[in-house]
Amino acid sequence: MTSLKTNAKVFAAAISLVAMTAPSMAESVGIASYYGKELSGRRTANGERFNPYGLTAAHRSYAFGTKLRVTNMRTGKAVVVRVSDRGPFIRGRVLDLSLGAARSIGMIGTGTAKVRFAKL
Repeated sequence: MTSLKTNAKVFAAAISLVAMTAPSMAESVGIASYYGKELSGRRTANGERFNPYGLTAAHRSYAFGTKLRVTNMRTGKAVVVRVSDRGPFIRGRVLDLSLGAARSIGMIGTGTAKVRFAKL
């Protein structure tokens, strides 16, 4: 029979382990780019066909289907996107947005933008 003190220690250790391995809810900041019509209809890494006018994104590690709120730090405009692909594969970039998502936060003219993003 285990003591209440032992059960409490096991419970505390389990909570600590979950807290250490849970994904951070913190925001990330970095450079985003976008990809557009040239990839229209091609399969993304999750198997769906790419729609350049959709609100999707590529990220290196977030699970497919993860929703992110992405804010252009220059314009203050934000959009919610769904991760459907892997990338970007250019050093220094953190997200590739679809044309539709890039348009909605005002980064078409510049091609890239400093963005803040967080999981929802």
